[in-house]
Amino acid sequence: MSLVKFKRRRPFGNLITQDFFDMDDFFDSRRWVRNMVPSTFWNGKNGEPALNIKENDDNFEIELAAPGFAKKDFEVTIDDGCLNIKAEKEYSEEEKEDNYTRREFSYNSFERSLQLPESVKQEEIKAKYNDGILSFKLAKKEEAKKLPPKKVQIA
Repeated sequence: MSLVKFKRRRPFGNLITQDFFDMDDFFDSRRWVRNMVPSTFWNGKNGEPALNIKENDDNFEIELAAPGFAKKDFEVTIDDGCLNIKAEKEYSEEEKEDNYTRREFSYNSFERSLQLPESVKQEEIKAKYNDGILSFKLAKKEEAKKLPPKKVQIA
């Protein structure tokens, strides 16, 4: 008989086997977006930036690629165990001359929601935005941290 690590059941049964559950990704991946040009920063979906999640012994690190935004463009909230990231940016310019008017405008926005694992201390989440990368550090609860191996003496 062998021991198998027990994984707590996730929403939607066996479809989710990782600690983080991207709710937007689950629903958006079910539809096909046509004529979408993949970008190196965006993950090929309709206006969704790429996301990296790394687990360390003491914390989780999340990096979200969002170039072109400013720190003030982001709104990050934690609600009911979900980390919600929302960003909006508007730009408009108008130039009037005697015989013409030139107008330029753009609008960029996205939203991502991540279901946080129960092992995260929600009150100790830290975020920073630098060079187009929005970074998060999510501290783990003490009981979730990996303990060093313990040597057992044989009697």
